[in-house]
Amino acid sequence: MNVDEIKKLDSYFKTKFQNSSLQIKARLKKNDSCEVYIGDEFLGVIYRDEEEGEVSYNFSMAILSIDLDN
Repeated sequence: MNVDEIKKLDSYFKTKFQNSSLQIKARLKKNDSCEVYIGDEFLGVIYRDEEEGEVSYNFSMAILSIDLDN
């Protein structure tokens, strides 16, 4: 993903989830995705998909069962 896309996703996530602590960061050696953080805590990955000229983004967040117990 390019810097412009990451900035737009960062703004979108902060607005959509009403949380200015959210950060979207580029991934090293990967250009098809970026990472989502709240502060220093990793939340998930946003994948970029382009098909027939249409671009979409897919946010993937793994939740461990141990995290649900807290």
